Amino acid sequence: MRILQRCIIGQVILFFCFAFCSCKGNHDESKVIPPLTSPLSGDFIGYGVIKVSFSHIVAEPKEGSESLGYLRRGALVRVIERRIVNDSGGSPSWVKIDTEKSGWLREEVMDIYNNESRAKTAAQSMSR
Repeated sequence: MRILQRCIIGQVILFFCFAFCSCKGNHDESKVIPPLTSPLSGDFIGYGVIKVSFSHIVAEPKEGSESLGYLRRGALVRVIERRIVNDSGGSPSWVKIDTEKSGWLREEVMDIYNNESRAKTAAQSMSR
């Protein structure tokens, strides 16, 4: 019985030691800034590869917006923003791209990858 009491007392003391030792009053509060290529950064989502024959780039994320050009199947683009637009036909997801022709595309026309090398591999396989 004494051994059991000593074990319990020892565990309680050990618990309080860990609890109080881990609570320091002076924490180093440094700001965490993700790298620019990280999916966590605000100005980057990933790299998209166009998977349809061609897709129009538009000025605004809505149907009937001014066309700024088009991209063909296998084109690689940098995706910098995603927006879901509520309209009468549903809630399509649009992505803003940053290439020679910056503008908006519907997300459904592309596959999005988290790094450029994967996107390049996918783009190369589509051109075959």
